[in-house]
Amino acid sequence: MSQPSDKALVPFVSVDHMMRLVHRTGLEEVLRGLADYIEADFRRWELFDKTPRVASHSAEGVIELMPTSDGEVYGFKYVNGHPKNMKEGLQTVTAFGLLADVGNGYPVLLSEMTLLTAMRTAATSAMVAKYLAPKGATTMAMIGNGAQSEFQSLAMKAICGIDTVRLWDIDPAATAKCAANLAGQGLRVVPCASAEQAIEGAQILTTCTADKQCATILSDNMVGPGVHINAIGGDCPGKTELAPGILTRAGVFVEYPPQSRIEGEIQQMPQDFPVTEIWEVIAGRKAGRVKPDQITLFDSVGFAIEDFSALRYVRDRIAGTDLFHPLDLLADPDDPRDLFGMVQRAAPER
Repeated sequence: MSQPSDKALVPFVSVDHMMRLVHRTGLEEVLRGLADYIEADFRRWELFDKTPRVASHSAEGVIELMPTSDGEVYGFKYVNGHPKNMKEGLQTVTAFGLLADVGNGYPVLLSEMTLLTAMRTAATSAMVAKYLAPKGATTMAMIGNGAQSEFQSLAMKAICGIDTVRLWDIDPAATAKCAANLAGQGLRVVPCASAEQAIEGAQILTTCTADKQCATILSDNMVGPGVHINAIGGDCPGKTELAPGILTRAGVFVEYPPQSRIEGEIQQMPQDFPVTEIWEVIAGRKAGRVKPDQITLFDSVGFAIEDFSALRYVRDRIAGTDLFHPLDLLADPDDPRDLFGMVQRAAPER
């Protein structure tokens, strides 16, 4: 059988490749790089195709497709969210993604995105906190110590300069895991016995829990003036983490309102509840934090442009390296009209 042509081969970044990229580059440097790419794409937000992610919900979880294009490159991510998986020894979230050339439709990158999604989510959180968190913030409360928690903590350290993280999870084993993983990473790590204890002295409050139901992680009386809330858990209809009273007292910032009103914390609020699109803050069109005692809230649900940015970063980083495998993904007959003949000529010799 003949060997596939160059046009048939698409760079594929496996989980192993992604881990090697992290170790070769350094996790904090990867997080900073991802944040830079995401910030750059938010500045050109208006160029992108935008649509709420296409979601297939079930009693067990959700499977979603997240597409976008800047007119030259198309990208999408497949991602699931199944909170029950943890009890079965499986990941709550898995993902893979693709970039393609808009001009001819040919894929130019296929990549794992389970690890990459965790990193781009953390990078987005910290990039947004640059604009919304109080100046001189040094301490973050990390409420929910699952698969996202270490990435969130290190992104806030690398990009926002925090030096202390206060941990709490309903499962003490999760907190112990997170604390052990963050040991020696340059952060002061404080395991806490309750959410109330975790937020003591913290200027940034990050909530990231996975149960697919409404659960008040932060009640209204827990949140004092001047803090920044980074709400990244939930992200599906019927799943929220914050008491509605917090939202009414806060300046609320979102990625894409049509998606956030379906899946975010603001699903609890009327459809005309005022929010600011974070890209407008980054582009200098609207204000972020306007006074020291303001409560700011990033109602993060994740948006396709962030995944597009992350895939762009990976595409650029792997160029000229051994951090991908050429995958025989596309049929490329000598005559584009003769796909059948290509199959016939490939019959094995007897």
